[in-house]
Amino acid sequence: MVALVQIRLDEIKPLCMDILTTAGFGGPQAEAITEMLYTCQLDDCQSHGLFRLVMCVETMRAGKIDGSALPVVHRSEDAIVRADAQNGMSLLAVNEAMPDLIAKARKFGVAVMAVNNCFHFSALWPEVEALASEGLAAISMVPSHAWVAPAGGTRGALGTNPLAFSWPRQGQNPFSFDFATSGFARGEIELYLRAGKPLPEGVAIDKNGNPTTDPAAAMEGAMLTFGGHKGSALSIMIELMAGPLINDLTSIESMQAAEGRGGAPLHGQIIIAFNPTQLNGGTSKMNDARAEMLFAEILDQGARLPSQRRFAARKRNLARGYVEIPRSLLDELNNLNS
Repeated sequence: MVALVQIRLDEIKPLCMDILTTAGFGGPQAEAITEMLYTCQLDDCQSHGLFRLVMCVETMRAGKIDGSALPVVHRSEDAIVRADAQNGMSLLAVNEAMPDLIAKARKFGVAVMAVNNCFHFSALWPEVEALASEGLAAISMVPSHAWVAPAGGTRGALGTNPLAFSWPRQGQNPFSFDFATSGFARGEIELYLRAGKPLPEGVAIDKNGNPTTDPAAAMEGAMLTFGGHKGSALSIMIELMAGPLINDLTSIESMQAAEGRGGAPLHGQIIIAFNPTQLNGGTSKMNDARAEMLFAEILDQGARLPSQRRFAARKRNLARGYVEIPRSLLDELNNLNS
């Protein structure tokens, strides 16, 4: 059984800032990363919370990222906002460009943010949920490194390629999901490896293309997409939408650019925001009710909506004032500063 330790909520951000700035991240980059890690850990997203500090430090040590980069937002009169992360983490660039994206979506009905030249390690749901809090529906996609084999393939050609979506709801949490198109997220396999647990069947192959439940063999081989050829096709779409469409790298190119140094992948990110008020012709009240009828039907069957468990964890952790992480992770984080 994994031993857990408690960390008070008011301890999380100072811990993150200390580790990140010691590693070499400048203030603005470190603050953007810290906010994301706090948000994810608050919701008990262990694979994208404090655990990701390890990858952030590895990324800095790999020598590819500019930890002091200040993004450049290119403003225009059309429905597109372009943000150049300047080889920094994606988060600061997204934060800087978010007000423009919101304004453009409200003006045009649909708007797109294209983030280029960014390193990316984080969950996507906080960004689409931020848009939902502004009354907008949103989709976000990124490639990664070519860790995932296509359906019928024997080696990595695709990224884990997550897709996130959020739908605004009046007076309650949005309808949101965020999942990798691989059967498992890379971070989940890393957690299985740390815990010494076997993977489920059907999520990975070894370096020889044979099925494996060994997380170490999976890290050397390739992951598989969920849903066979359907997940593979969806993953390819994300490669195209968050790569060539916005003039950025595919997962294969991102892995080549890393030159085997490890850390977070370098690529692009696309976020698409939709203004329901314009798209439904001003009938938002009626169509909000239509959406709520759908959600009610799902819940009435005893099913859950995506992210319900995460929202419950957030409420619980805010009420008790602390989160729990593995003791081994806390020891590792303390060693990062030693």
